[in-house]
Amino acid sequence: MSVLAHRIAFGERLRDLRQERGWASQEAFAHHVELDRTYISGLERGRRNPTLDVIVKLAHGLDVTPSELLATL
Repeated sequence: MSVLAHRIAFGERLRDLRQERGWASQEAFAHHVELDRTYISGLERGRRNPTLDVIVKLAHGLDVTPSELLATL
């Protein structure tokens, strides 16, 4: 299964923002945003396709707007 470029870009952006904001582990960040660690991992690897609700939840957890989270797409 090939991973679409926009999913890879989103995953890289999510990982970069998570780490920049001090969330070294996916598990701690997942707990913070009330999602499963494996789901965060799938997003960061471009394997999962987040819903709008998840994008908003992630953005709030990173203290950015949804448009800032999607800025590189």
